[in-house]
Amino acid sequence: MPKLIKDILFLIFEELQKDSKSLFSCLMVNRLWCETVIPILWKNPWCHNINYNNKNSLYSIIISYLSDDIKESPIKLEIFLPPILHQRLLFDYLSFCRSIDVDILNNIISIGTSELYNQFLLQLEIYNLLMRKCSQFKYINIRSIQHQIFYFPGAKARLESLCELKCDTYIDSSYFYGLARICQNIQRLIIINRKMKINHGLVKLIEDQRNLKYFELKDDFDDEDFIEDPYKEIFLALAKKADALNHLIMFFDFTDHYYEHTIIQDVLTKFHKLKTLIISNTYIYFSENQLKMLVYHELETFNIDFTSLNEASVIIENSGGHLREILLRYTDYGYWYDNLGEDSLNFIRKIHQHCPSIESLSLLFPSTTDHFIEFETLLKSCQTLKSLLLSIPTINKEETGEELVKILIRSAPTNLREIRFFKEFQFSSKNLETFFKNWKDRPALTILTSDPIYKGDDYMRLIDKYKENGVIKEFRCDSGRNIYY
Repeated sequence: MPKLIKDILFLIFEELQKDSKSLFSCLMVNRLWCETVIPILWKNPWCHNINYNNKNSLYSIIISYLSDDIKESPIKLEIFLPPILHQRLLFDYLSFCRSIDVDILNNIISIGTSELYNQFLLQLEIYNLLMRKCSQFKYINIRSIQHQIFYFPGAKARLESLCELKCDTYIDSSYFYGLARICQNIQRLIIINRKMKINHGLVKLIEDQRNLKYFELKDDFDDEDFIEDPYKEIFLALAKKADALNHLIMFFDFTDHYYEHTIIQDVLTKFHKLKTLIISNTYIYFSENQLKMLVYHELETFNIDFTSLNEASVIIENSGGHLREILLRYTDYGYWYDNLGEDSLNFIRKIHQHCPSIESLSLLFPSTTDHFIEFETLLKSCQTLKSLLLSIPTINKEETGEELVKILIRSAPTNLREIRFFKEFQFSSKNLETFFKNWKDRPALTILTSDPIYKGDDYMRLIDKYKENGVIKEFRCDSGRNIYY
């Protein structure tokens, strides 16, 4: 029976592994809870919401594992050796560890010494220690790595089970060649792209993966010119993984050097297994033939910045009815969109016809009667909708606000918890109060807006009144960028 209780507790605590605060509290309940929680906390001890720059206890535990030869070496004269070194640890903490985060480890090591050379030597010893103590690694972040850990004794046995890798393109190609030789079962790969030239070792690492399911690339360039196309070879390597890839996420930087991501269009036609498609900060235009090939029957999250509503409508129509999130960014649509009325009407129709499970949605449409009729149909059809972003260009703001209030009161789904209003869309204080009064029997609502008019005294008094009544959970005026993200 005690083993059964411990097994059940373990399953419960594993569900809390992203809730560090709760897990830390569980440590204090009793010995059984503590013994059950420790392996979960130490599975990835670098991911908790704590200040690692000031964690002397964590530093002390790690240092205590070093051999006596290391502790007695000349380096000890210039590093902090804590008193805990002579105490017996309650648990073999590092034996539970299944991850390395180089950035966090370097911060912890800096507690012992500020001398860069001594930090380098300590890093070397601690990586060697981890290779000995940890039976396998599932997650590694090597963004600031200085040591070729794949050459350490026991590295092959520990690293061949690696499932998730976070890295950046400043790391030399030879390092990725070394990883590619061992790590061929990576399922989740996150790349910070810091150099505007191709990293051939990283391309090789992608090519050698057998079951890559999640790929994320985020530009973080220093100001430098394009030396060579930093994306093409990566995208072509990804295309070979189309049968396995479920999640494709790319955040591009706007740079002073215009770059047209033309290779993406061709590559996207191959990823028919995608569940997540997010492409930020770049303009993408599809040919008619390419649009026909954008068929994602398993797609759940769809977000491509600056694609047209017509192209988005085609992707939605070709999806399999599983979409839960559609967040297109409409920041600059008013400057270049010629056929907003017809395309936005068609876009709304495609959503209520093909997205019965939609939970988060952004919409742009003019304030015409036809658009409001389709919008109300969408609200009635999409009962799982929780978060709604609206951008409604209008001339008569008060009349439009009054019509929108009526529609939301009549037809908003009961699951709706959040509404975001983009740009200068305004409710009069009268219309806003009417809306609040009729929302009082529903779950509390969060409203975000980019219009500063709501910071006025009359509006603030009204908002505070309905916050106290439990109608409004939060009402915030913020920048347009924060309204979207």
